[in-house]
Amino acid sequence: MQFHMISGGPKPVAPFSHAVETDGFVFVTGQMPDTPAAPGVLPDGIVAQTRAVMENLRVVLAGLDLGFEHIVMSRIYLTRFREDYAAMNETYRSYFRSNRLPARTCVGVTGLAYDALIEIDLVCRRPA
Repeated sequence: MQFHMISGGPKPVAPFSHAVETDGFVFVTGQMPDTPAAPGVLPDGIVAQTRAVMENLRVVLAGLDLGFEHIVMSRIYLTRFREDYAAMNETYRSYFRSNRLPARTCVGVTGLAYDALIEIDLVCRRPA
């Protein structure tokens, strides 16, 4: 197994690696909607927070020489599921080609670090 910390990546909110890689699979830790330059400072609203999470995921993936096209599955956690589900979906979908959507789970949760509205983690597959 390889444990990855991405230089310039989001600051971890707990003791974890940005990603762990084994047997061609890459497991990316859930990302928060803050930025590496301003840890703990979150944008307002689900659309801005979803974009921030996706950009943090992009940074981590780029540090691993991967991209959104390598995502096999994503898991999305929302603290305001009913209020934010539709807007999050629209924003999330914009990051993928229409014929290349990863498998996905989306659940409502009671709380996230920094009182964020959203967190997303990923499972990726490195190309052979």
